[in-house]
Amino acid sequence: MERKEIENREDVSLLVRSFYARIRKHDSLGPIFNDVVKDWESHLEKLTDFWEMILLQSGPGAGKFSPVPVHKEVDAKTENTISQVHFGNWLEIWFTTLDTYFEGKNADYAKEHARNMAHILFFRIMEARGIKM
Repeated sequence: MERKEIENREDVSLLVRSFYARIRKHDSLGPIFNDVVKDWESHLEKLTDFWEMILLQSGPGAGKFSPVPVHKEVDAKTENTISQVHFGNWLEIWFTTLDTYFEGKNADYAKEHARNMAHILFFRIMEARGIKM
């Protein structure tokens, strides 16, 4: 498959759906996501909205998302077992998925934004546990 620039919602949807197909099969991430997400179609649409907003500054997602509270809830549901390794796995799959299908400035930005988001979410989860870093 020839790689291309992320240009529209269909591209974002391909990215999100391909990424989460891999996540769901992953040894350590799959059980977490498959336990927490009850309606995958709705979840994938919401995440497509989110990434469309981030990458293309368009779509229905503007101002609707705050991933920190959701990730704190997931950590609590998993008895505070989310670790830096989980975020590393998540980033590795995100980068691999991007590199499989896409190239260019939006793909590069998707990597940069995901890296920053992973760091912030990890620190906020630790903060919620009362751990100062």
